[in-house]
Amino acid sequence: MCDWNKKLVIGVSSRALFDLTSENEIFEKEGVDAYCRYQMEHEDDILKKGPGFGLIEALLKVNELPGMEDRVEVIIMSHNSPDTSLRVFNTIKHYGLNISRAVLASGASLAPYLNAFKTDLFLSAYEEDVAQAIDSGVAAGIICCDNNTEYDSDAPVGQIRIAFDGDAVLFNEESQLIYDEYGLKAFEQNEEANANNPLPAGPFAHFLHTISDLQREFPPMESPIRTAIVTARSAPAHERVIRTLRAWNVRIDEAFFLGGINKAEILKAFGAHIFFDDQVANTAPASEVVPSARVPYRRKKK
Repeated sequence: MCDWNKKLVIGVSSRALFDLTSENEIFEKEGVDAYCRYQMEHEDDILKKGPGFGLIEALLKVNELPGMEDRVEVIIMSHNSPDTSLRVFNTIKHYGLNISRAVLASGASLAPYLNAFKTDLFLSAYEEDVAQAIDSGVAAGIICCDNNTEYDSDAPVGQIRIAFDGDAVLFNEESQLIYDEYGLKAFEQNEEANANNPLPAGPFAHFLHTISDLQREFPPMESPIRTAIVTARSAPAHERVIRTLRAWNVRIDEAFFLGGINKAEILKAFGAHIFFDDQVANTAPASEVVPSARVPYRRKKK
């Protein structure tokens, strides 16, 4: 029996894992029947790597480390039907990815299956799928697929590098909303006044805890995963972040308090396999140099 509670479970859509740009255009312009026909006619044609490929490949290699057998589980979560999925599985086999489980929903919602598989992270190109995941309490990101960039991480071989924005990603959006409505000065005053009050958890807090727990199983300098927070905050708003992470008892390896400057070059230098941020203004330029995913706000229940 598989113990899902001891695994790091990643759900990934086929468009996040592989380059399905032209296939998606067929779906949008000609409809589902034309798409299905095309996929079946080309099911022996190997797909190119997509924006999430490097992260997934690197995470699966954790299973090859001593004592880490089967710690990472990757599940294909797709709107494809079983009939149209063979091309994806043939491509998985071609690249040697150890992925054996899949949800093939034939256009139905994927959200109910995320918690059924105890998913820690879900990556998809479809905004509604990601929004439903966030609403159900699962860390999720809309991965950028628009620029067809072929990524080559600068991270050391064998190390996975994950970068997070702070507000509305690791933390909830309450401080971000103060900034949006009242401006920088009000935001800084609020953060300085609440420096000793930990920020409320955001959609990626649980995922960070899970990663941090996995890191603790290795000596400090030998963890296969390295994390960073890359935030527009600067002093004096930095203190609340540091105290929050301390209160959560989680590990962040690197922190960049950028004071609003462009994040892209920092992310490239860090060698991120993935960057999570809530603002298109940040994910769009970042996706030119590293794989990036936007985290939508949780929708209020009606």
